[in-house]
Amino acid sequence: MEKLFHSSRFVVLVAVMVTAVSAALLYFVSITLLINVVSGVFLNVPSTTDQGKNLVVSLLKLLDITLIAITLHLVSVSLFRLFITPVKAAKSAFLNILNIKSFHDLKITIIHVSVVVLTILFLERAVEEGASLDTLYFGAAISMVIWASVYASGKMR
Repeated sequence: MEKLFHSSRFVVLVAVMVTAVSAALLYFVSITLLINVVSGVFLNVPSTTDQGKNLVVSLLKLLDITLIAITLHLVSVSLFRLFITPVKAAKSAFLNILNIKSFHDLKITIIHVSVVVLTILFLERAVEEGASLDTLYFGAAISMVIWASVYASGKMR
């Protein structure tokens, strides 16, 4: 039975590889999108507020993708350090900086990053649509999810 549990670490290795490749793809997409946005600004400088808003929304979406890539990178490295090659948090600079000592700490960190991503998502929508009833409903829904996330992470500690 112990051999079975030891060999199950390779299942975690699959998760590490999937999240690492996903993070790398999102980093590549972020760089490509940034190049497109920068070249678009230089070729067609925004001259109206609507064009400026479109630029802001594009940059916020780029930030959103980059934060998700960072989260996947964080998950990949943390899973590898916690399950594949267990290293004490004091010896791992990566885990020590992020204060990740266990899988539980990783979950709390993911919740915190998710709150930031949700906030950016709401900001994108507010800039795109402006002050509308749909934006209010969307903001209320996002705030409930954020409140529940903060409450849950507080209870996890």
